[in-house]
Amino acid sequence: MTATPVEQRPVRGRWGLWVERDFRRLWIGETASGLGTAVGEVSLVLVAVGVLRAGSFMVGVLTASAWLPWLFLGLSAGAWVDRWSRRTVMLVGDLLLLALFASVPVAEWTGVLTVWQLVAVAFLAGAVKVFFTTAYRTLLPALVAEPDVLEANVKLQSSAAAMDVAGPGVAGVVAEAFGAVTGLLIDACSYLLSALCLSAIDAREERPARAERRGIRQEVAEGVRFVVHDPYLRTVSYFAGLGNLGLSGLQAVQTVLLVRSVGLRPGGVGAVFAVVSVGGLVGAAIAGRIAARFGTARGLLLCELIGAPFLLLLPFAGRWLPLPVCVAAWAVAVGGVVAGNVITGSFFQSYCPPELLGRINSCSSSIGYGAMPVGALLGGFLGGEFGSRAAAWVMASVVVSAGWVILASPIRGRRDLPRRTDGVIV
Repeated sequence: MTATPVEQRPVRGRWGLWVERDFRRLWIGETASGLGTAVGEVSLVLVAVGVLRAGSFMVGVLTASAWLPWLFLGLSAGAWVDRWSRRTVMLVGDLLLLALFASVPVAEWTGVLTVWQLVAVAFLAGAVKVFFTTAYRTLLPALVAEPDVLEANVKLQSSAAAMDVAGPGVAGVVAEAFGAVTGLLIDACSYLLSALCLSAIDAREERPARAERRGIRQEVAEGVRFVVHDPYLRTVSYFAGLGNLGLSGLQAVQTVLLVRSVGLRPGGVGAVFAVVSVGGLVGAAIAGRIAARFGTARGLLLCELIGAPFLLLLPFAGRWLPLPVCVAAWAVAVGGVVAGNVITGSFFQSYCPPELLGRINSCSSSIGYGAMPVGALLGGFLGGEFGSRAAAWVMASVVVSAGWVILASPIRGRRDLPRRTDGVIV
């Protein structure tokens, strides 16, 4: 499926893309659902740990369940999304997510909630988000002109990072005052607002003629070949896979570490996550400046090689180092991760052929997100066997090691990542 070409926009002054109605609606919807997701992610684990008394391994299973669908749906999702209206896929996804997350507070209020329902909700929501995420990444180039892609990603990632700051704090306050399951009700309501905003977008998309369609397997294989044979897409995909392996393993044990090793209450956990997310907000805000000052390729290297090593201080929190020091280091690392995500996201959208964008994105995401259930299970296992501190150190080391993937690739010798202009790669 190809989208109607977007005309080149004139210079808009300080407001930039805010003056574009469709982009503004997308931003409002994604910001709302971003806040709900940030609240819901913390609340889901707090329900498992605080209400249902789940251990490290069970939290690892819960975290893995959210990402497991990428392993068997990721590749085909891109081919299907390239055939469908991206906006429709996102609308249906929002409504399904609303129903899934609303089921948890309903089950708790009726006294039938179990940890396996949380696992099922995480798994099914993960399956929906495979299609939603693929559609979201391919819709943006239909809303903005190619020169505006980086600005659009900076604005979207900045708001997402801001919601990551607010979300954990909101989740902690809500958990203390009303119970952790109430946070999942907030998450559900955010998807309704997102759906309303998406329904108001006027972007027109053209579906490919049926005569141009081939079998799903052929179309999937075309996207896989493109990624595997392209040195830049291959490098970024492998880098994301190794980095996400470590990050998801860390995510599986971070709440257990803060609650049981450091001794924080739910409000304290939410406060820590909020402070850490400030790093993400800063990273998203300065990603464009980093890319302009150093180049997109060198900027990506800086984000990984300077930011990621700070994660190695996290396991020492509350024992060998003061908690505030470790939280600050954690925030720096998250800032590097988010800035790198802005740069690589813009690279995909400006480099890949539009007619293959869904399939290329889904192939790369299958590698990146498909590593997350493996990392979550590994982190949960290590946490159960050796303790959350040891598990956190191992998984942080994996994140740091991902930088070697970039150093061993052609990206190392470039100032900027390549992009496609009028069909020509520059």
